[in-house]
Parts: sequence; structure tokens; C-alpha cells
Amino acid sequence: MPRILDGIRVLDFSRVLAGPWATQMLADFGAEVVKVERPSLGDDTRHWGPPWVKDPQGRDTAEAAYYLAANRGKKSITLDLKKPEGQAIARELAAKADVFVENYKVGDLARFGLDYATLAAKHPGLVYCSITGFGQDGPYSDRPGYDFIVQGIGGLMSITGERDDQPGGGPQKVGVAVSDLMTGVFSSNAIMAALFHRERTGQGQHIDMALLDVQVAMLANMATGYLASGVAPVRFGNAHQSIVPYQVFKASDGHFVVTVGNDRQFAHFCDVLGTPEWKTDPRFATNPARVTHRDVLVPEIAKRVALKPVAHWLEAIERFGVPCGPINDLGQVFADPQVRHRQMVLNVPHADAGEVRLVASPMKFSATPVVCDRAPPRLGEHTDEVLRDWIGRDTAAVQRLRGSGIV
Repeated sequence: MPRILDGIRVLDFSRVLAGPWATQMLADFGAEVVKVERPSLGDDTRHWGPPWVKDPQGRDTAEAAYYLAANRGKKSITLDLKKPEGQAIARELAAKADVFVENYKVGDLARFGLDYATLAAKHPGLVYCSITGFGQDGPYSDRPGYDFIVQGIGGLMSITGERDDQPGGGPQKVGVAVSDLMTGVFSSNAIMAALFHRERTGQGQHIDMALLDVQVAMLANMATGYLASGVAPVRFGNAHQSIVPYQVFKASDGHFVVTVGNDRQFAHFCDVLGTPEWKTDPRFATNPARVTHRDVLVPEIAKRVALKPVAHWLEAIERFGVPCGPINDLGQVFADPQVRHRQMVLNVPHADAGEVRLVASPMKFSATPVVCDRAPPRLGEHTDEVLRDWIGRDTAAVQRLRGSGIV
């Protein structure tokens, strides 16, 4: 079957998460993504274990599970950019690429002749994406960018975590590196748009992506709410600032989520709880009233919910058409019938592990389905193949490069 980015070559000089997440999406679309790594060391995340991938005998391999998360569908070569010949090879590869992705410090690749201005002078159709913590300019541009720091600076932690007046109150980071991941998603979108522009004009361009920019943008309604009102939102834990009840409740044997999105659903929820009088109580009958009186309503709901188990509440609430759901751990997630039906786990052959289980792409296309039959590559696994196919180096030439430590 055709794939959206068949024939597109991506040279990936990024590492860790934001850049690799972006290029993994391009690989999902069918691009040939070549990951350029340091000899012997490779991407930092190759060493971020445990957990490690197991071989068929159950022993740890040298592949960290973290690395597997963002590198499916790619090829890996090693190249020493500290050596002039390594730099020259990198420039040759860039001349054959459609897309160049990097997350080096601002200006760092210029010393290797791998900056956008140098490469675009000879290859004006190149789409070049730089990913940094704070962008290519501005007072923070020289700072290293880490997801945790950006979640703090960019406001996410100010609205994440339990309220300060509650037990355990205080700022919290999100459980995954969401600034990195969202930057990867935005970057892949930007690259696709730039490729579409090139298709129409023949012109490439430089894309300047910053974790902080993305973090601010993804605050969405919270950000626009502040811009409209001038009032900074605060943390509400597992509750919602503007909708009640819309939060986690504790049953007799665990927790679950209820999201009452309108007054009709609240009336049904009252029937489930056995409190029909709340439907007409002026404190609770409308959402604005419920928000105003949340400190009265929520404890009353909590007292009733605590008397019966999660399964009882989920069955009863769903029967009345009110949105609700369990809070699953990852074992329960991957056993969930809907997740299984949607085929969100891939089993892909792997040279060391025999087979690895990966999370599948969530994108479902009718005409150009995502096909992932290539596991995240071992370090330098495709060096010979890529140097031969992209820039014509024969076996003897690659052996010489390997002997001199350039690859």
C-alpha cells in the first residue's frame, strides 16, 4: 500500500525525546528516517534503564525500554562529528535529505557546517527543523531545555496538582514528559506543512521549535481564560475549575472518574445517587450554581459514593448515560477490551530480543495505513546500508571509516 511520505528522506540528528518523537511520527508516515548517533554511545536514552528489553531467555539486553518508546521504524548510523571527515560525510548525507532534524544547542552545528544557512545555500529545498528548550533567540535561548523545567516555567505546574488547602497540595509535574511529547507532535506537523509548501514552491525553510513555546500554547483554555480575565487559574487537583461534579471520587474499594458535562447529566447522576431533590435545589440545579457551592455538594456526593464498590458505580452511572470511567494502571490499560480492539500494541521482530512489544501509532488512515514492521534500531545497525545507498560508499570505504573511528 502507498504511504504518505514514501520517498521522503529524513536525517535525524536529535536525541532523547522531543526530536525522536517527531521523527518517529514521520517514520510512521513512511519516511526513511536515518538516526545519526555517536559511535559507541548513541542516543542518551539507550542507557536510561532499567527497565531493559529482555532476550528470548529472559536476560536483560543493552536496549532500554525508554529508547524503544521514540525510535520505531528508523535506521541507525554512527558518525563522529568531532572529526572533519565525519562532518564532511554528514554534509553529504544532508545534501541527499529532504528533512533535517536537530536538537543541539543554539548555533552548535554551525561549527560543523551543519547549520541551516550553510546547508540551504547548496540545498534550498531542505526542510530543517531545530528543536530547543527556548528557541533560537531571546534571553533564554542559551539555556538547556528540560521538560520538567519547562513545565514549571510555562505554567503547567501552576494548574497541576492538588489545591494548596488540601492534603498533598502543591505543584506537580505531569506523569510523562508532556512538553517534550507535544513539541514532537507540533514539530512533525510543522515539518509536514513545510513539505507541503515545498511541494508547491520548491522552497525549503527553517523551522524553529521551542519547548517553552509549545508549553504556553498547549495551556489552551487556561491561557485564554487568563488573557480574558486577568486572573491566573489555580490548581484544582482532580477536579475541574468550571464544571461540577467533574472529578475523581473514592468508592469503597478504589477510585473512579465522573464527568457531569451538563445539567441533564447531573439530573441522571442524582437518580443514580438516590438524591432526586438535588435536581431542583437552587444550589445545585445549574452548573454555575454547582461551581459556586462545590464545597457543599462534593462532600455530599463523596459520602454516598464511598459506600459501594467501583464496579457498582460504573455500571449504574453508565446505565443512566453519565460519562464515567475507571482509573487503570498500565496492566489494566493493555488488557482493556477497547485498547485491544484498537490494536494499540505492536509485536515487532528484534535482533537481540527476538521480538519487542511496542505501543502502536494512534493514527488510523483508510487509504494509507500506518505500517510499522521495523523495531527501534540497534546502535549503528544500518551504517553500511545508508552510506552505500545515500552517498555511494562501498564496503571497503565503510570498513576504512570504521577502522578510523569515524563511524
